[in-house]
Order: sequence, then C-alpha cells, then structure tokens
Amino acid sequence: MSALTIMAATAISPGLPAIEAAFAGTENAALLTRLLITMPALVIACVAPVAGSLTDCFGRWRVLVCAILLYGFAGMSGLVLDTLHGLLFGRAVLGAAVAGIMTATTALIGDLYAGPARDRFIGLQAAFTGVGGLVFMSAGGLLSEAGWRAPFAIYGLAFIVLPAVVVCLAEPRRTGQMMAAEPAAALPWLPIAVLFLAAAFNSLIFYLIPTQLPFHLYALGVTSPGVVGMTLGVFNLAIAAASLGYGYLRNRIGILGGFGLGFGLMAVGYGIIAAAASHAFVLTGLVATGAGMGCVMPGLMAGAMTLAPPSVRGRVAGGLTASIFLGQFLSPLASQPWVGWFGYSAAFRDMGLLLGLASLLAVLLAVRMRILLRGTDERLVSTQDLDRCRRK
Repeated sequence: MSALTIMAATAISPGLPAIEAAFAGTENAALLTRLLITMPALVIACVAPVAGSLTDCFGRWRVLVCAILLYGFAGMSGLVLDTLHGLLFGRAVLGAAVAGIMTATTALIGDLYAGPARDRFIGLQAAFTGVGGLVFMSAGGLLSEAGWRAPFAIYGLAFIVLPAVVVCLAEPRRTGQMMAAEPAAALPWLPIAVLFLAAAFNSLIFYLIPTQLPFHLYALGVTSPGVVGMTLGVFNLAIAAASLGYGYLRNRIGILGGFGLGFGLMAVGYGIIAAAASHAFVLTGLVATGAGMGCVMPGLMAGAMTLAPPSVRGRVAGGLTASIFLGQFLSPLASQPWVGWFGYSAAFRDMGLLLGLASLLAVLLAVRMRILLRGTDERLVSTQDLDRCRRK
C-alpha cells in the first residue's frame, strides 16, 4: 500500500517532457504539466485531515478499501482523457484516494506495532516505498517510450492489491480502555506542530527531484525517458537502502539526530547535482540525497506515531499526510519561478543551502535535548521507548 502512495507522484514523471510537448498549445502548459505531479498533493493536503477523522470514527479498513477502488479508477483516467485540464482533474481525484490510503496505513502501523517493532516496521515501509519508486518510475520511463499515455496503466495495480487487503488485513481491536488511556487534551501539540512543519519543508525541497530533475537532465543531454526513469529509480533505491537501517539509527542517535544526518546528506546531494556537468555526477548526488531521505521520512512517521495516543492517531496521521503533501504541491510553485530566473543548477544549489541550515538546526536541537535530559531520562532521544517517556 505504501508503494502505491509513491507511485501516485512518480509513475508519470519520466514522461513529463512528452506530455508538455503534446499539449504545447495549451496556455501555461509548462506549469500545468508540472502540476500533474503535484496536483494530487493539494487535494491530499485538504482531504487527509478529513480522512484521518473518518479512520478514527469508522475504522481504518473501511476507509482503506474505498480509497483503493477510487485510486484505481482515477489513476487510469489518463488513458482516456484528452485535455491537460482533464488530466489535472483526474489527478485531483487520485489525490483524494491517496489521502485515504496513506492515512489509513499510517494509523494501522500505529495500532499494530509499538516500540522497537514499530521502528523496524516503519523502516521496512519506507524501504518498500523506495523500491516501489524504483520499479514504478523505471516502468514509467520505459512505458513512456511507447507514448505519454502508457504510464497511466500502472495505476491498475491497485485492483491487484485490493484482494490482498480484503483477505489479509482486518480492523484492529481498539477497546474503550485503550481509547481513553490518553485523552486528546494530553496531546503534545507543539512538538507535533514542529513535526508537521518539518514534513512540509522536507517535501517542498524533495520534490525538486521528480518535477525539475527530468528537465535538468534534458539540458545536460539526457533525452531518453527510459534513462531518466532509471536515473530517478536509483534515487528511490538509495532511499530504500537507507531506510532499512532506520531502527538501528533511531536507537543510536534518536529522531532529531536522524533529521540532522538526513538533511545534511540531502544538502550534500543537492550541491553535487547543482555542480554536475554529466549524468554520472547527477547519479552520485541522487544517491546522497536518497540516503538522506531514508533517514528523514521514517523519522517523520515514527515521531508522529510515538506522540499520538490511540484515540486521535488517525487525525495525527491525517495531519502528517496533509503536511507532507502540502509541501509537495507548493514545490513547483516555489521552484519554477526560481528555475526561470536563475536556472536549474542555481535552484538545486540554493535549496541545498536551506537543507544545510535545517541540518544544523536539528543537530543543535538534538544536543540541547540531550543536555536537558542528562541524568533524568535520556531514552527520549537514545532509544525507541518514546511511548512511555511521552506519557511521563
């Protein structure tokens, strides 16, 4: 299910130049083409909080099944729609489906796992997301060779996944005692708000890769959609490899330390991409950036599920989902003018500088937290036992 969420944005990314060429006569075609990647994000940002409330009220499983059906039909609409505005509408409906899928799966992870087991599973989830990005983006690039419509067929995978969801998943049992164990009033809103802000910032910076890198590669002479798809797939493979070690990383340096390391690696990667004059150097930068994402993305979910009591876990998951995809939607709106004024290299360079500042801030906060907790309960930053620490 987590692979489906990343597929919503990445499957058609390698074919963006072909889509732009096909609708060159449409006003603002360059911007609208890039919004095909991020239009679902705007809808997700609006719908995810509602989806989170629905999962708390009616259950995770029901929301998940309905969202999968909507995902399949909306995703495949690009096979028949013949206007750029029609494609954008289909992508908007796809966003509503992704909001339900991502919120329900995140809440399910919080319900079914706790402590170190949750950290390990979140790492596995992020790894499968990265592998899904590799497979679907590479497949999207290869299918783009046959025409810009072909990658939309990939979304039919939802209809293959649906029977497994029906057979293998069930609604977790949440007793009244569990629901009342930690009332919503005890929810630490300030740390959660900071976490949501970090999620939005991370997505805003991260989505330069699928929205702008294909055009940057084209400027460097890489014009084959298949090669572009494989290049972006390497990035997702790096995310998957780094995510597998998240449980160990969390135990050693904590969530804040993971953010510091992750943002730092992303800053280095963006710097390499900005300075790259060849495809090989771009690949090197993508590996560093993907490794950083493999530290940051699991940390966002682990932090949210650690802080959220069962009674409002769906709503916190919805808020995190909304924050992630709000940043994704804003990414081309922020980066496209910057690219137009200063060029692709400058855009990656300047965003890399922002990532470096974020890394420094996270490291300073991690050090400050360790100093404050010295001699009391250092497990807040050094182990996965954050659930009990939060209740204290």
